[in-house]
Amino acid sequence: MAEVIVIKIGGATLGSNDTTVEDIVALQQQEKRLVVVHGGGKLITEWLGKQKIATRFVRGERVTDKATLEVATAVLAGLANKELVAAINSLGGRAVGICGVDGALLQVRMSNAELGYVGEVVKVDTAPLEALLQAGYVPVVATVGLHAFDRPGEAPQILNINGDLAAGEIAAALGAKGLIFLTDVAGVGDKSGKLLPRLSASEAEALIADGVASGGMIPKIKACVRALATGVATCIIDGRQPHALLREIEGQGGGTTIYKK
Repeated sequence: MAEVIVIKIGGATLGSNDTTVEDIVALQQQEKRLVVVHGGGKLITEWLGKQKIATRFVRGERVTDKATLEVATAVLAGLANKELVAAINSLGGRAVGICGVDGALLQVRMSNAELGYVGEVVKVDTAPLEALLQAGYVPVVATVGLHAFDRPGEAPQILNINGDLAAGEIAAALGAKGLIFLTDVAGVGDKSGKLLPRLSASEAEALIADGVASGGMIPKIKACVRALATGVATCIIDGRQPHALLREIEGQGGGTTIYKK
């Protein structure tokens, strides 16, 4: 699994002109071993709005009550996952969509009452990913997980998981070669918004502590730091740029590289 590249796709980066799916198919055809982890935050918010369910975030993570959990599970493991898998397969790739519940891939516990039914990953069982990779497929992972630890009797068996944090845990568990975040900003910026091309883990954590990195960038940085602990190379790049993923893997990428120091 040392040659696996984990790619986290934010929902905001996928659109009609996006080249990420093309890049995934091209990389697979080059015999690169990829695991794709996807979000769906904007789509979840859209469907919550249709159901007239309010949505709220704390430090970049969605607060999840029972009604929100049902919508998030349906959107992530259903619509968002299958649309992405269909797009890859339609372009000639070989992809299989799963979620963290399948094969007990992502085993979680509730750790923050403020967030509600949101899971913290305690264990990653990489066997389902390894089986799919060895069979020549790209696993496409939706980030809801199995409530396997400390579950009160009335609590749901499925929990929502922040997609960025899940990607970091998957990359760490696989001992992956790299973890690439495709997002809708240029990378990590300083106080004035200027792109920071390289950051040590400690410098990145300081940006969170100082309030410079905020919102959805917080879990991305945390995920990078987690993956770096097991030797995974990490970066955060602008997925809206044409062939950003290919360019990054070919060593021509931009964005922010976060490294262990």
